Amino acid sequence: MAEAYPWQQALWQQLAGRAQHAHAYLLHGPQGIGKRALAERLMARLLCQQPNGLDACGQCKSCLLLKAGSHPDNFILEPEEADKPIKIDQVRELVSFVVQTAQQGGRKVVLIEPVEAMNINASNALLKSLEEPSGDTVLLLVSHQPSRLLPTIKSRCQQVACPQPSLAQSRAWLAAALGDSDEEAREELLSLAAGSPLMALSLQAQGVREQRALVTDGVKKLLKQQQSPSQLAEAWNGVPLLLLFDWFCDWAHLILRYQLTQDEEGLGLADMRKVVQYLAQKSRQAKVLELQAWILEQRQKVLGKANLNRVLLLEALLAHWVQLPGQR
Repeated sequence: MAEAYPWQQALWQQLAGRAQHAHAYLLHGPQGIGKRALAERLMARLLCQQPNGLDACGQCKSCLLLKAGSHPDNFILEPEEADKPIKIDQVRELVSFVVQTAQQGGRKVVLIEPVEAMNINASNALLKSLEEPSGDTVLLLVSHQPSRLLPTIKSRCQQVACPQPSLAQSRAWLAAALGDSDEEAREELLSLAAGSPLMALSLQAQGVREQRALVTDGVKKLLKQQQSPSQLAEAWNGVPLLLLFDWFCDWAHLILRYQLTQDEEGLGLADMRKVVQYLAQKSRQAKVLELQAWILEQRQKVLGKANLNRVLLLEALLAHWVQLPGQR
C-alpha cells in the first residue's frame, strides 16, 4: 500500500471521502512531496471492492491483483525510461484501454506521471479520453510542473493542489527515514531539495552531497585558475546536467540578491557563501543578469530534453562564469 504522509491527511479525507468522483484529477505540486503516493493510494481506494473506511482493504481480489501489478482495470502511463518523454504510441495504448469495459465490474483507473513528459502530439491524443472517458473511468494525472501543460489538458481536470509539508514535518519525516544521519547533513539535503523531504531522501540515495562537494571545489579552483572549464566539464561527467544548472542558477540568484541587499544571511549554503559574496562584490550587476538569463535559457533546453552536447554546454557555462569577476 502507498505510504500515507501526515501532511496529506486533510486532503486525503476530502478526496477519499467523496461519494462522487470527478472523471479526471490533476494532482500538482513541487517534486518530492508525495503526489505519486497519494495518487496510488487513491487508485487503490477507487478499485477496492470492500473499502475499509477511507482506505482500500488490501485483502479483496481487486487489492491483491493491484498489489501483484496485474489488475486488468488499472493502467499506469509513465516514461519508458527515466527523464524521457511519454510517446504517442503509449498514449494510444491508454486510449484503447479507456474505451474497454471494466473486467472486474467496477471502475477503471488510470495513473499518468509526470503529465508534462507528454509532448504536444501525445497530449492531444489524450484529450478525447479526458473529455469523455468511457464507463466509470477515473484518470489521475500527476504533475510537478503544471505550467508546462496544455491549457486544454488542465481545463478538463479537477485541479488538486497537493500540500507541502511544513519545515517541522519535513525535518521529522527525514530524521525517521535517515535514522543514522547527522542533523547537519539532513539540513543540507532539505535545503538542496527546496524543503521537499522525499526529494531530500532521493538526493541522499543519489550521492548528491558528494557530487555537490565535487562541483563547489571545482568552481573554486576555476576562479583561482587552477582548473580549466574543459577539465571540469570532464570531471563532472557523473553529475546530472539539470542539477548543475539548478545550482548555477541558484548561485546567480544569490549573487544578485547580495548585490541588492548586502544581506550576509542570504548567501545560501555554507559551501559557496564566500564565493557568492566575492562574485557579488567583483561583478557588474548587468553582467550577472545577462549570465542568469543565459543559464535559465539553457536550463529550459535541458528540461525540454533537447539534444545537447553536454561537454560543450558545460564549457560554455564555466567560460561565462569565470568571466564574471573584474567587470565592474
